[in-house]
Amino acid sequence: MKRSNKYNLKLAQIQTAKEADYQAKTLEIDFENHDEIFQIIDRIKEKKHFKNENQSIEFAIGLKLFTEVMLKNRKNELFSELAPEIKKFMTKLKKS
Repeated sequence: MKRSNKYNLKLAQIQTAKEADYQAKTLEIDFENHDEIFQIIDRIKEKKHFKNENQSIEFAIGLKLFTEVMLKNRKNELFSELAPEIKKFMTKLKKS
């Protein structure tokens, strides 16, 4: 069995666009990823693709969560058109 890194992610809603919609929602999940996400976050921040460091972190986490699900479900028809484009994008990102 292939070893993977294990993570815990907690998301808490702290404000909504419409104050009346605020419900203080939280979500917490445990997940695995074949990459060391903290190293990837550091690399993305170092490359300064975005003016805002928080956006670098959001981008890295979102990309790693999405692409890991895609890899685990590579035969899912949902990803058939997107997979080749993500591969090109990841190659471009790694070269930049």
